[in-house]
Amino acid sequence: MPVYRLRKNEVSFPVPELAQEDGLLAVGGDLSVERLLLAYSNGIFPWYNPGEEIMWWCPKERFLIFPREIHVSRSMKKYIRKHKMEIRLNRDFQDTVHQCRMKREDKEGTWIGDDVEKAYLALHREGFAISVEAYEDKKLSGGLYGVAIGRCFFGESMFSEKKNGSKAALIGLSAVLRDKNFFFIDCQFHTDHLESMGGRYVSWKEYRQLLSEGTKSQ
Repeated sequence: MPVYRLRKNEVSFPVPELAQEDGLLAVGGDLSVERLLLAYSNGIFPWYNPGEEIMWWCPKERFLIFPREIHVSRSMKKYIRKHKMEIRLNRDFQDTVHQCRMKREDKEGTWIGDDVEKAYLALHREGFAISVEAYEDKKLSGGLYGVAIGRCFFGESMFSEKKNGSKAALIGLSAVLRDKNFFFIDCQFHTDHLESMGGRYVSWKEYRQLLSEGTKSQ
């Protein structure tokens, strides 16, 4: 199937079912708030290297964490009991995104460039992007950020300042989302780390149904 080219002056996407086998759907366009909201509401997200053309993805199988199914290992439970843990929302959204960028940039590289930081800060100011920060003994240990539409959360990136920092942030996020009856956390792609915390694949049909119901729920 062809990869569709988007225009900056036209906020639209081809139907998600036209994505290639690896999930690539389209290139081009921009990272405006309007386009990002349309993308996430249809299971589409941007992912590309800084300085390159924007690439939009929509994998047919989705890797999700259901807030009520979050898995907390025995060792993690012991770790939490040993330390005074605290979860905060939107402590400093811009800093959390930047921390996610810098931690990855120093290791395997990152897709979070200046344009991405600016775009998600704009989403945050509109009330759609949130950050979660974990504190261990009053010191920042890790965090993550993502996009919330209706009762669906789309995870973007996480970082650890200390051991288990990102795990604590994800566990804290799951507790918050569970209390608010969120449908899922969309992890987008599989990782062993996320699988160990309860992530699992769902079919495209199931995902589309959850997405449709969840993004309309408030």
